[in-house]
Amino acid sequence: MAQSYDVIVIGAGPAGYVSAIRAAQLGFKVGCVEKWLDPSGAPALGGTCLNVGCIPSKALLASSEEYDKASHHLGEHGIDVKGVSVDLGRMMARKDAIVSKMTKGIEFLFRKNKIAWLKGHGRFVGSGDDGYQIEVSGGGETEVFTTRNVVIATGSRARHLPDIEVDNKVICDNEGALALSEVPKKLGVIGAGVIGLELGSVWRRLGSEVTILEALPSFLAACDDAVSREAWKTFTKQGLKIDLGVTIGKVRKTKKGVTVAYTDEKGEACSLEVDRLFVSVGRVPNTAGLDLEAIGLATDERGFIPVDQHCQTPLPGIYAIGDVVRGPMLAHKGEDEGMMVAERIAGQKSHIDYDCIPWVIYTSPEIAWVGSNERQLKEAGRAYHSGQCPLAANGRALGMGTPEGFVKVLVDAKTDELLGVHIIAASASDLIAEAALAMEFKASGEDIARTSHPHPSLSEAMREAALASAKRAINL
Repeated sequence: MAQSYDVIVIGAGPAGYVSAIRAAQLGFKVGCVEKWLDPSGAPALGGTCLNVGCIPSKALLASSEEYDKASHHLGEHGIDVKGVSVDLGRMMARKDAIVSKMTKGIEFLFRKNKIAWLKGHGRFVGSGDDGYQIEVSGGGETEVFTTRNVVIATGSRARHLPDIEVDNKVICDNEGALALSEVPKKLGVIGAGVIGLELGSVWRRLGSEVTILEALPSFLAACDDAVSREAWKTFTKQGLKIDLGVTIGKVRKTKKGVTVAYTDEKGEACSLEVDRLFVSVGRVPNTAGLDLEAIGLATDERGFIPVDQHCQTPLPGIYAIGDVVRGPMLAHKGEDEGMMVAERIAGQKSHIDYDCIPWVIYTSPEIAWVGSNERQLKEAGRAYHSGQCPLAANGRALGMGTPEGFVKVLVDAKTDELLGVHIIAASASDLIAEAALAMEFKASGEDIARTSHPHPSLSEAMREAALASAKRAINL
């Protein structure tokens, strides 16, 4: 007789492992299916985010920033440093150690919460009176488990372009770009999105000449226009070469590296020769191989699993969360959905306000936003007031040597409700949390303006921007 669980979660990335832990906390018997293998071939939890995504990329971003500071910026503090060099092997080893610590931490949490790790590939094989049957194959063994509640959290993978073979040695996606054995003299990046900018920034700081080719005619179109303009000015000044409105032609490997033929925004033929090429053109959901048809469930034309506002599929007891469903492919969005689904299985009425989910790009300076931008408010015909505080007016930012960027606050013109906050600044990923919390509580610009913020701190820029939205800034 097949072993049975109250809840089976397929996928142990941020969405899946959080959902499994919350379900276990609520008293359910939980199994979590995960097939990931680390570079040594050992099973590992954490999915793409912890193993080859969020965590390792942020480790390399931090390391490259330290090198950049030591090489170019400590002198302004009166600190003279000579002979700075990069030991890429040690840098990568540090990254790998952080990944291992995090994935081992999830193993501990699984043991603590008595979650069964079902190692291998999971797929549906049918349904019956006892619930849904899920087959797990791995390590040469196959076993079928039953459950009445399934949470699909299989994440996403890098989208590849036709006729461009990714080998993760010369032509890489995000996995290969996080594991280069040497700093390429010239690096090409196809795609000026979040991942392309972050990893392009890593290798630029470490010494690569980086050229980014973007198909869209605008830069960071999802951002507020003021943030996009500031980011363009800053990143190009740092040394990133970004070409917009390009059409990629033939890409071929050579003895020296890779040659990319493309046409620029004027329609002129161009060619880019690089040592390594990084393809970063978005991600696609990992829904192939689940055999959803075995239970009568289908994906949409893009491979996403249709769900309602509570991540319930059309089938009873089947939920899908994270990158396999609509909405932004953000780890914290998946985590929120994982907790919501576990609680709804338990009969609670949990929900998510998707307008309050923050976005972050971990460049330097960082970019973060939550809520609507000016363009969206204008299109919606909503009257608003805007307030902005440059970091150059913030004493803490000046002391840190990070005066670039600003905080921008948008409020309703009549009610003063906080509608959106947009930041390009050092520690924007931390600063945006205040804005997300304020929006969850339907706060006003006045609420932020009246809240005491520590001095000196970067957070004062948030308060000053809120004051500016009411035309009563103090320090501007």
